[in-house]
Amino acid sequence: MSAMVESALSSINYPTIPCFNPSPPLSYCQSYNIPKLKKHSSIKNPFKIRAVVADSSVTKDQTVGVQTGFKYKPARPKRVFFLDVNPLCYKGSTPSLHSFAHWVSLFFSEVSVNDPVIAVIDGERGNEYRRQILPSYKAHRRQFVQPLSALQNCGKSLIGKHQLISDVLTKCNVPVVRIESHEADDVVATLVGQVLERGYRVVIASPDKDFKQLISEDVQIVMPMPDLNRWSFYTLKHYVAQYNCDPRSDLSLRCIMGDEVDGVPGIQQMVPGFGRKTAIKLLKKHGSLENLLSVAAVRTIGRPYAQEALLNYADYLRKNYEVLALRRDVNVHLQEEWLSEREWVKLLKVDLVPTNDIILVYICLRNENRVFPGL
Repeated sequence: MSAMVESALSSINYPTIPCFNPSPPLSYCQSYNIPKLKKHSSIKNPFKIRAVVADSSVTKDQTVGVQTGFKYKPARPKRVFFLDVNPLCYKGSTPSLHSFAHWVSLFFSEVSVNDPVIAVIDGERGNEYRRQILPSYKAHRRQFVQPLSALQNCGKSLIGKHQLISDVLTKCNVPVVRIESHEADDVVATLVGQVLERGYRVVIASPDKDFKQLISEDVQIVMPMPDLNRWSFYTLKHYVAQYNCDPRSDLSLRCIMGDEVDGVPGIQQMVPGFGRKTAIKLLKKHGSLENLLSVAAVRTIGRPYAQEALLNYADYLRKNYEVLALRRDVNVHLQEEWLSEREWVKLLKVDLVPTNDIILVYICLRNENRVFPGL
């Protein structure tokens, strides 16, 4: 009987079960010529799983359709903000601590809540270098020395504006950089290069057009917009759309056109027909002011009035270049702690972020622990 059972069992064809070997010889797997499975049409973003098996049901490098649900994007570098303090302390050409309080409060509440921020203030005699070259440089600006009438009732012993501003920014966990005999623009330009070398992106918070010469894929500007009562980002795309030229030509363009705000006259004052359109056309062809002047000295570069203007006022334009170019060799070094994320802060037991003018309140009541309603 047992012999009959054994004979019957041996005659049954059992299905072959694939045996998965975790590490078979590669030549063993390559010996099979196995067709690949068809991918289902509804599967998106398939990824490859390398499988080494001893059966024809899975290939050596088979694409297995799995719905990932998202597209991988590499993480963007972190941002470091530079706060150009001095322009925020003016309303037009008039000094205004209220303007500083308003815009800095909006900045911390709407632009940079936790990002590292480095504030930069003009050093004493920072304008002297440029004024020796061009006496009209920023000559129209009133010097901001004493606190304004809006603050005169806040106490008798008032301190200078730089100390007030430094105290406020320190309360906001923001380092303040001030280098004697250097303008903030040059300090920012020097530090921007050091920050980029460390792999960060840069955002410069300033209304100053000088910083457009630094714009790139990794450098943006965020500007205060008084008409809209908010800050607005200005990027490489915005620059190209506005000027239709490379931002590396921005400095050369401003040398030709001048800068009325900074007291730098343009060539239009001597040659009215030499306008922005002519300047952009020439710079797109020749790249920079120095290249343009060099070519104009040896051959015709355009219409006679443009040729004559470039020849007659070459020294004038080079002087503008020296005044408007941001220096990147200031003796300042980036500190590691400046790149730390900021913590939320409170001033006078009131949250800084929701209150637009809380910084002004702090300035007025820095020695008291109260807030006036309506401020």
